[in-house]
Amino acid sequence: MVKAVVGANWGDEGKGKITDMMAEDADIIVRFQGGANAGHTIVNDYGKFALHTLPSGVFYHHTTSIIGNGVALNIPVLFQEIKSITDRNVPMPRILVSDRAQMVMPYHILFDQYEEERLGGKSFGSTKSGIAPFYSDKYAKIGFQVSELFDEDLLEEKVKRICETKNVLLEHLYHKPLLDPEELLSNLHEYKEMVEPYVCDVSAYLHQAIKEGKNILLEGQLGTLKDPDHGIYPMVTSSSTLAAYGAIGAGIPPYEIKQIVTVCKAYSSAVGAGAFVSEIFGDEADELRRRGGDGGEFGATTGRPRRMGWFDCVASKYGCRLQGTTDVAFTVLDVLGYLNEIPVCVGYDIDGEITTDFPVTAKLEKAKPVLKTLPGWSCEIRGIREYDQLPENCKKYIEFVEEQIGYPITMVSNGPGRNDIIYRKSKFSK
Repeated sequence: MVKAVVGANWGDEGKGKITDMMAEDADIIVRFQGGANAGHTIVNDYGKFALHTLPSGVFYHHTTSIIGNGVALNIPVLFQEIKSITDRNVPMPRILVSDRAQMVMPYHILFDQYEEERLGGKSFGSTKSGIAPFYSDKYAKIGFQVSELFDEDLLEEKVKRICETKNVLLEHLYHKPLLDPEELLSNLHEYKEMVEPYVCDVSAYLHQAIKEGKNILLEGQLGTLKDPDHGIYPMVTSSSTLAAYGAIGAGIPPYEIKQIVTVCKAYSSAVGAGAFVSEIFGDEADELRRRGGDGGEFGATTGRPRRMGWFDCVASKYGCRLQGTTDVAFTVLDVLGYLNEIPVCVGYDIDGEITTDFPVTAKLEKAKPVLKTLPGWSCEIRGIREYDQLPENCKKYIEFVEEQIGYPITMVSNGPGRNDIIYRKSKFSK
């Protein structure tokens, strides 16, 4: 059976924890898109980790972790990450890398930095990990696939050709040092040496695994609102963040994905620029940021303080719809225990008209939140394992959100640990 874990919002919803938790019953975990530009924070028996490329199931000895063809693969970053977990007594995970995955090149990171610098105040808030230049090259058909590392003649010719193209931009647009083809070729030889033991025809491997009835977990990065087609364009990422893309980014048939667990935070947060209707500021935001997550709301990759907001029913309903949600995992609910009252965004006011439908970006920029205030539960809920044991106002908050978004909340996370989870049947559950 194939399941997917994806985000409903701007990313940072807590997908890593849910993937880590669900990986216990999985044989194979596949990262299917994105690169090392965002991270998943995980707390388990080995400690606290921030993963950027490795799938969040690497902490189990029985799993195989796969880097799918849809991933922007930064090979040195992947191997630094493997070392960072094995140095902390995590057993060496079994890892496979798709021969069709494409590589983030050193110049992609440079171009990302140079372009943000050039745009100045109109920049996209990039993490400067090379992601946009990487995907630009992939779709311009001038990217490097892992498989090409094993064809020296092709590699030499291509490196020379690409450097000629890139150097025109470096010289005339960015006024930066030019690329050296010999140095780039040397980098690629190092990449080949590092990745060779792990390279695999992943699509064929997964085809066989499905035939054998293995449990496969697809792990997405970021969330619906960062999707380049359906998100807050242009303040989006460069690969599809939707579960539907899991089939493409892993190389499996779409009809094999049977369960789509969409992760929503009990409040909202975002890293980077872009429309964020329920955003809060000042002391109110600082307090939520300080209490949020495990040790505060700061980007797992960048360390940037996350922008904070109340739960957004409009964005979350839309996010769940686009993902094809079968189950909602509702995370960091325990964080809200300090509040006597909890505002929830239930609609958008756009030029005097109230809507509960998520609009296109130009209209989104004008939207003001329509808030409804719910009573808080004003107590600690960590350690509770049964839904019925939650405070009445806490259950009412969950059920109100569920009613608003129209998708079943079947998992409630009330702490950062692997076991801080409450399973529930919902009236929406089939």
